[in-house]
Amino acid sequence: MSGEKRLGVGVIGAHAWAEQAHLPGYHAYDRADLVAICDTVPERAEALAQKFGIRKIYTDANELINDPEVQMVDVCTPTDTHLPLSLAAINAGKHVISEKPLAHDARDAFAAAALAQEKGVRTKLGFTFRYSPAIRQIKTWVDDGTLGEIFHVHGLEQNSQFLDPNYPLRQVPQDADWTQLIPSSIVGYGSHLLDLVRWCAGEYQSVIGSLHNYVPERIVRGYEGMQRIPVEDGAVALAEFASGAQGMLQTSYIAVGNYPGVELRIYGSKGAAVARLVEENGIAETLHFATPDAVEFRKIELPDTAYPPGTTLHTPWPELYYRNLIRFWVDEILDDLPGECTFYDGAKSQETVNAIVQSYRERRWVDLPRVAAQ
Repeated sequence: MSGEKRLGVGVIGAHAWAEQAHLPGYHAYDRADLVAICDTVPERAEALAQKFGIRKIYTDANELINDPEVQMVDVCTPTDTHLPLSLAAINAGKHVISEKPLAHDARDAFAAAALAQEKGVRTKLGFTFRYSPAIRQIKTWVDDGTLGEIFHVHGLEQNSQFLDPNYPLRQVPQDADWTQLIPSSIVGYGSHLLDLVRWCAGEYQSVIGSLHNYVPERIVRGYEGMQRIPVEDGAVALAEFASGAQGMLQTSYIAVGNYPGVELRIYGSKGAAVARLVEENGIAETLHFATPDAVEFRKIELPDTAYPPGTTLHTPWPELYYRNLIRFWVDEILDDLPGECTFYDGAKSQETVNAIVQSYRERRWVDLPRVAAQ
């Protein structure tokens, strides 16, 4: 496939995640052409342009979006900018990938998905963990019947990123009401987790959740000194699925443990699988499998073909997963392949986040889909 068609890429945002995940993914894939990068701080954009061989530098996102060489726009910016930048790219007729969440309200995300369909452009949400080789193997086992009928799905995404109150908390919504609990880990972490679980178990039917603030005072980026902020730093939820399966989910960024802290457990009538995406001892992830006649979980070693070229289990997880995401995404566009992890999928994830928050506030189960969001 290499050497024939290449996709012109423009990346908006030159912060750490662009440097650690997005740009290495494009740089490593010969079907991606890194045309341009944009950042409001030109020095940041210049540094990454030099590091990754990017030809053009912008400080105005609209100029990058309207560059005729840019066929696809990558929105790797703070949360509140995801939706307006994505809409600008769609209206310019460009394919677009955005970091999650696309929008705080699922209705806005559904509207963006509909606009992209109307304009005939492709979309993708940066749900990094769909592109874990271990997770993709579990999805294959779900689809091909290896696990049988799915009974239970357990999902965790937790690490101690913000356990230390002196480590600045990022991306508190600008319009957040500091007089009540502010959803946070369920948004930033839960969006990933809810997408993974829906991918394997099917559509959510009903959810109920519990949200809590465990670290009441902390440093918040953009503010001076310690702030008393009721930010939700841990959440749990139960889920019922249209298929009849049951789910348990937990998100936390104050639970002791390493990055990224994802664990997915699937239990079916013919087998069970556990993918643990926790970087430990230089290994990015592990995969285990069991069956009714051999109930002790055994470790599964995946073939080299499961990993992006040039990577192994020793590759840092941001680069490993995003290199996989990038090659799938670029191929979808260039080869007109079925889309995966689209803005619609992002909207469905956000819809479930919103439902869990609603269930906590109203102290009840909330049914899905939420008609108002569709």
